[in-house]
Amino acid sequence: MKLKFTKMHGAGNDFIVVDAINQQVDLSAEQWRRLADRRFGIGADQILVVERPSEEGVDFRYRIFNNDGGEVEQCGNGSRAFVRFVVDQGLTRERSIRVQTMSGIISPRLEDDGSVTVDMGAPRLEPAEVPFDSAGLGGWAEGEDTLWPLPVGGKTVFVSVVSMGNPHAVQVVDDVDAAPVDTTGPLIERHARFPKRVNAGYMQVVDRRHIRLRVYERGAGETLACGTGACAAVVAGIRRGLLDSPVRVSARGGELSIAWAGPGQPVYLSGPAVSVFEGEVEV
Repeated sequence: MKLKFTKMHGAGNDFIVVDAINQQVDLSAEQWRRLADRRFGIGADQILVVERPSEEGVDFRYRIFNNDGGEVEQCGNGSRAFVRFVVDQGLTRERSIRVQTMSGIISPRLEDDGSVTVDMGAPRLEPAEVPFDSAGLGGWAEGEDTLWPLPVGGKTVFVSVVSMGNPHAVQVVDDVDAAPVDTTGPLIERHARFPKRVNAGYMQVVDRRHIRLRVYERGAGETLACGTGACAAVVAGIRRGLLDSPVRVSARGGELSIAWAGPGQPVYLSGPAVSVFEGEVEV
């Protein structure tokens, strides 16, 4: 079968976006993985699938597949690409929509300047909700946060755990460029304390309203930007008393803005969403 797609990116985090409303889409994990392969397929960090909703009061259903073919709960940069896509393709006339995901409802909004703001919902901060097995670790408080010692590669790193609909482990580093993302990222991603694996974030605090960030994403490896990772890092930094909202997040692929008013409040993610090209591929 032939599959129509659009290639998009948000701050360098790149996506294949597929309209499953106007064409038949029923692919296996291996087929998704092949499409995302940068040598044998189109190439992408994630594949985003636009479907009709299965809940009342919702505009669309949003499914996300990492480039290893596995389906995941959430993708912040992808949600911005999602609303840009449905507006550009004429699937909606609304600039603010409600979208059903595996982890709940999100509300992306296309701004007049072409950027997109997403209500990502309130972060989940209890270890069991991340999920993270904290039994016997003996974490300690820093501000309103808890730092957890995590044995990784013969050393101990100290992480904040946050769920933005998907799990994150955030550590503060002195220099994000020198951070061992390639070596410890895969070890943290698959650490036994995270039963659903985890996104490993490395945050450098520049000042109270600016951080630099790299993220080794679960099922995708290091990406040029991670929207939910940016949200999780800012939440952790505010809870630790290191940051004040809003925060500018400098990723390797571009810049994002994160605002959070505190516990129980939603996190707002703002940034670019760009269409690169459209095409058709045989699957």
